[in-house]
Amino acid sequence: MAGKFEVYQDKAGKYRFRLKAGNGEIIAAGEAYESKAGCLKGIESVKKNAPKAKVVEE
Repeated sequence: MAGKFEVYQDKAGKYRFRLKAGNGEIIAAGEAYESKAGCLKGIESVKKNAPKAKVVEE
């Protein structure tokens, strides 16, 4: 089963997303967005930039 992005509204009415692995475990979560459109843009940014992201140990 493939992973999926879930879009939802938090208790404050802000839009958020979480990325779930195929087993249903949450593996990433986004910030709060004022609009659903902004949240969807955040998801697209993750999709676009994640393959190029470096792993940095701090």
